[in-house]
Amino acid sequence: MSASSRLVVILGPTASGKSALGIWLAERLGGEILVCDSTQVYRHFNIGTAKLPPSEQRGIAHQLVDLVDPGEVFTAGEYRRRALEALGTVRERGKLPILTAGTGLYLRALLEGLADAPARSEELRARLKRRAEKFGAGYLHRMLERLDPGSAERIAARDTQKVIRALEIRVLAGKPRGEVFRAGKAALEGFQVHKIGLMPPREELYERIERRVRDMLASGWVEEVRHLVKTGIPATAKPFQFIGYSDVRSHVEEHIELGEVTLRIQKATRRYAKRQLTWFRRESGVQWLFGFGDSEEIQCAALERLEAAGIGKHSTVPY
Repeated sequence: MSASSRLVVILGPTASGKSALGIWLAERLGGEILVCDSTQVYRHFNIGTAKLPPSEQRGIAHQLVDLVDPGEVFTAGEYRRRALEALGTVRERGKLPILTAGTGLYLRALLEGLADAPARSEELRARLKRRAEKFGAGYLHRMLERLDPGSAERIAARDTQKVIRALEIRVLAGKPRGEVFRAGKAALEGFQVHKIGLMPPREELYERIERRVRDMLASGWVEEVRHLVKTGIPATAKPFQFIGYSDVRSHVEEHIELGEVTLRIQKATRRYAKRQLTWFRRESGVQWLFGFGDSEEIQCAALERLEAAGIGKHSTVPY
């Protein structure tokens, strides 16, 4: 692997301390942070997506944040394209890229590549949505059963978004979704990947999640959403579907009591953390650390793992 550059991936659930560990390692290993988060790519949505403000980045460069406006569509494929560009830039500067990953799909897209699926067709999607509105969501699922029985078996009838995408692929590619995704993928080349996973004790993680939600609200999340609403960003914009944003908007517009909103967000975030852990457990080659990324013990353990792999002051392999 001597011709390969190094890529460190820190993965784990929300509130597990990925950013803290990433910055700590970057300071000691000459690294830069690449953020792998499907919410932080959107501009203006800051507090509820847990973007790290520049004042807390400790002079470490952060990339792949604030890439698109709220009304734009951003896909895993677009993330991969942007991430490959960022990796090339970091490598040219002789820095170690450290990817802090909370979105499993984006991480998989970068490391394993994506199938050559057809691009979105807004015209076709609009037609399918109109049929769903006229005949009900079950109509589209029955259509999928005829055209792509395998996908219909795996996708619930109520999941209109996935049903529409499966139909879109079937119509535009001329073959079932499964066949398209079994086609060859272009995995990441030129990088030796080292994965560090954070798995804190579940109850402590939930306590941190609940505290962080309260801190977000105390630091101006309501005011942020009020400003976003005033700028005319519609409730249908993708970022307003992120955890917490629709709830805070209901507080702003419908005067839902803030205590109820807080409990809703905490519950949804706990569920999201559980889904993240389920996804990341399937990730291969992860060296798991059982604690939080801001713990001195965990930070030292992560550094020891990387130094044992040849990353650090004694490394002869280029970043």
